[in-house]
Amino acid sequence: MTVEDADAPEETMWAGKWITAHRRGKWEYVSRARGIKAAVILALDGDHVILVEQYRVPVGGPVLELPAGLVGDEDGTEGEAAIDSAQRELIEETGYAAAHWEDCGVFQSSPGLTGETFTLLKATDLTKVGEGGGTEAENIVVHRLPLAGFAEALAPFRARGVAMDVRLLAVLGPQLLGV
Repeated sequence: MTVEDADAPEETMWAGKWITAHRRGKWEYVSRARGIKAAVILALDGDHVILVEQYRVPVGGPVLELPAGLVGDEDGTEGEAAIDSAQRELIEETGYAAAHWEDCGVFQSSPGLTGETFTLLKATDLTKVGEGGGTEAENIVVHRLPLAGFAEALAPFRARGVAMDVRLLAVLGPQLLGV
């Protein structure tokens, strides 16, 4: 398959500390700066899933999400493995630690807009080890929602205007597919 603009030179339009804007031919897109990636955690506590709610400036309001964090974004963590970031972020954001971890693979966030990738990690056999809530700057609210009737459990969040992160489809999948 030949793709127009695939071999066009890439121009950096703007570079910040976290995001870089690019142009290649007629395409404009962004990427994480410095090759930073993300780790996203599907944290299952028996028949419940652990989610976080936090304000996201680009959306202009709160978003319900799977816990997540950047990999290798802090000084001294360059080259960090996704699992190491995920273990740290799960405790920091939710107050839970997991005894078992499964790497579910690397995924693209929104391939028409960004080159960002994330590693999805499934965390099970959870133990509550702290309060969670993230760092002082994050103001994260932790939610433990049932897997059975998950779509219905989202209704109160939607009713109060909370946006849904697309990665919640990982949890909604079985209900949407009727399995």
